[in-house]
Amino acid sequence: MTVDVALTADTAQAVLEAQPFSVLVGARMTQFGEGGTTLEIPVRDELRQQNGFVHGGVLSYAADNALTFAAGTVLGANIMTAGFTITYLRPAQGVLLRADARADASTRRQALCRCDIYAVQEDGSEVLCAAAQGTATVKQPR
Repeated sequence: MTVDVALTADTAQAVLEAQPFSVLVGARMTQFGEGGTTLEIPVRDELRQQNGFVHGGVLSYAADNALTFAAGTVLGANIMTAGFTITYLRPAQGVLLRADARADASTRRQALCRCDIYAVQEDGSEVLCAAAQGTATVKQPR
């Protein structure tokens, strides 16, 4: 597969930091490359819903961005999310969310990716709280 504009770890980090919502939730990229990426979000009270669990919208954000960055490792920088689905397996509680995404299959124009989202506990143990699958596609010139 030919990648038109390579997406490097430095460029991916700069893209993440340029997204106001990513800054708002405190997202950071801890791994990028070789078909995958990992995003982490420190859990704080502002990210919780009324029952004290991390809001599903935060988990969806993590899945969306992690899936698209994983796709960028195989498609390059000029991409966008085409769609994704998420399954919430259990309420997210803990001190950190970790979204591990990988590109499972790709063509020249799109990539199919999967993401597992873990709630990391104070003792370092991890609980799988959501799973997502999605596609990203190369943007068409206007």
